[in-house]
Amino acid sequence: MISALNRLVDLVEEHLTEDFDVKGVAQALGTTEHHLRRMFSSLAGMPLSEYARRRRMTVAAADVVRGDEDLLSIAVRHGYGSTEAFGRAFRAVHGAGPGDVRRDGGPLRTQPQLRFRLTVEGSNRMDVRIVDHPAFRLVGHAARVPLIHQGTNPHIQQHIAALPKQEHLRLKTLGDTEPTGLLAVSDDLDPDRAEGSELTYLHGVAVSLEASIPDDLDTIEVPAGRWAVFQTAGPHPQTLQDTWAATATEWFPSNPWRLRPGPEIVAVLERADDFSTATCELWLPIEPA
Repeated sequence: MISALNRLVDLVEEHLTEDFDVKGVAQALGTTEHHLRRMFSSLAGMPLSEYARRRRMTVAAADVVRGDEDLLSIAVRHGYGSTEAFGRAFRAVHGAGPGDVRRDGGPLRTQPQLRFRLTVEGSNRMDVRIVDHPAFRLVGHAARVPLIHQGTNPHIQQHIAALPKQEHLRLKTLGDTEPTGLLAVSDDLDPDRAEGSELTYLHGVAVSLEASIPDDLDTIEVPAGRWAVFQTAGPHPQTLQDTWAATATEWFPSNPWRLRPGPEIVAVLERADDFSTATCELWLPIEPA
């Protein structure tokens, strides 16, 4: 995976003025676009698309400062059809327009070229089991919410708080398969896991295909497949979020599995009354790498 990510970085440099086929690159490197984008964003701390944009504007800034060409020529060479579109992208990265930078020489926010290297980590044990699960359904109440990487997501809190207490009890009676109990389901995630991108959040339970589902509930169909199930225990949600991040930085690079498309599920097994601590299971859909 480290070599695949470094090859991806090289391809970004080779195609700074144009988009390239990430899916084709992933296939050539023996992986999938879904897994490659997830590993890149987790290890780099930014989505692939954002890294490419920052690198493009870093190189473009040198052309702007040199002053050998008009701004339209620079914009076109870097893949923009107008100085306005180029200016918006330039300002988003550098915090100043190209005209101001040409006049003043800055400010400039340089994005160095990334290089991934293997480091020795993994001193913290990860408790995981591999589960082959038949097809099932996730049923409950769904909403589109923005992705927040750290801390409690207030949009999810608001969604759950709007449900009456008896609805949680009704959902619990419907669940008849693993993952057990009330579930926090994240589905239809942005491939890059960009902060603020939207996902479908479902508060509900897992049911078998034979189960009867009330008409007023939302449903996510989950095909048969293999899952990595990580158990976490400690301060909530920090411990869960740290483990979620460590699956990308430690577990996947050390094991012959990769993520496949599908919902990512959190089952709360035990919790304090104020939810300050919790024991959870994190279910991630996987396939052989």
